[in-house]
Amino acid sequence: MDLKKEKKQKERQTTLRMLTLISQFGINMLVPIFLCFFAGMYLDRFLGTNYFIILFFFVGALAGFRNVYIFAKRSTQKRGGAENEKTD
Repeated sequence: MDLKKEKKQKERQTTLRMLTLISQFGINMLVPIFLCFFAGMYLDRFLGTNYFIILFFFVGALAGFRNVYIFAKRSTQKRGGAENEKTD
């Protein structure tokens, strides 16, 4: 009976860890996009132009992709390091 409970507990922890990673990917992507979008919108209204919103949106998207790349790289390195320590 204890083995089943331990297995379910480990499955829940794994599921929660994966949901956390997915939400962090989303946050790392969306926050820079929205911040840059609204900064571009503010500049366009302030300066009376129409192109900063588009420029800043793409800058935010690039920053978001960079954040996701760095986050994915770090999370895979942590896992790889933990697995290597167990085998040594």
